[in-house]
Amino acid sequence: MSRRKARGSDFNIAAHGLRGIAALMVFWGHLLGGTARHIYDSDPSYARTVEAMWHLGTAGVVLFFVISGFVIWPSVIRYSPGQFALRRFVRLYPLFFVLTLLFLALNLATHSYPHLNDPRTVAAAFTFTNIFVGTEQLTPNAWSLSFEVMFYALTCAAVYYAVHRPSRIGMAATGAICIGFLLVFPIAAFFLGGIAVRLLHDRGIAPPSLLAPFLELAALACFALYASMSWFAYVPADFANPIALMILSSSLIYFYLAVLPNSLTTLCLRSSQALYIGTISYSLYLVHPYTYYLCRMAFDRLGLFTDHQLASMALFFAITTPVTVAATHFVHKTIEMMPYRWAFGQKIYRAPSSASDGQEAGEQDPDRTTPGAAES
Repeated sequence: MSRRKARGSDFNIAAHGLRGIAALMVFWGHLLGGTARHIYDSDPSYARTVEAMWHLGTAGVVLFFVISGFVIWPSVIRYSPGQFALRRFVRLYPLFFVLTLLFLALNLATHSYPHLNDPRTVAAAFTFTNIFVGTEQLTPNAWSLSFEVMFYALTCAAVYYAVHRPSRIGMAATGAICIGFLLVFPIAAFFLGGIAVRLLHDRGIAPPSLLAPFLELAALACFALYASMSWFAYVPADFANPIALMILSSSLIYFYLAVLPNSLTTLCLRSSQALYIGTISYSLYLVHPYTYYLCRMAFDRLGLFTDHQLASMALFFAITTPVTVAATHFVHKTIEMMPYRWAFGQKIYRAPSSASDGQEAGEQDPDRTTPGAAES
């Protein structure tokens, strides 16, 4: 087998496609939750009706974390810390930076959130240190990027002292910091779980092929059930709740089964449409709060949110979704992709090995052995 084909076979369709599913979960969850808070807030029955789907949508974020742990592991092994950091920076920061500047400009113009104009808050947001100083991120949804950056930094440090330049002292210090981070921010367990799934996957550890589809469906059903029951910030106190633990365990078990060759998830997500949504998932995740807000304001002013809630929301979804995908496509092709191609002279995603040469299911950095890090 050629080196090119070997690398191509490492493109995991399920992991890539689930990025898009996670982004859509968050997007559509925000459509439901946002209208419950700002449009139909005087009707408690509406909030009760959409609550389960709203909760399920927010669980797309922790699914992102699991995917991120799975796909980032080979990159942190392959590259030196400097190369890894540079690639992650160019991959994630330009889009984050532009949308954060947009938020600042809009906030200064409208004074909607005056407390977010504080210099300390702004500085912490741009440096992803907000989770340590107790301030908010500025760009909606970007709170999860602060965790992603810390996940990457700690994983890179651990691998450096364990693989690239072995050091017992370095490993001990890094291990202590990692444990401390996990204790303070136990949401990191989803990321660690993704790494564990990667290690099992690379070793070919799998259940019997006849049993795997049934286990996959059962795990997916459990994840959907428990994730729809409640919302969690996944702070230490939340893990005293068995539902939070079930969301963690079921998401990891499902993902472990989903990324197996010929899984049901792979069969469902191998279409060009599913792969495309996976490709634009990072832009979709960060862009949709802005398009949602504009569409919501337009619908409200035009009186399209009526007492016929089902019809109103069906129309809202039907209009907001294509508007958001169109805006996302433009942002993805320009702000997200262009800096990476300029810096490294290559695309971010590679087509899976089943595709013919030159055919792209999703663009992939040809120097990677897996899809790029999950975009949260």
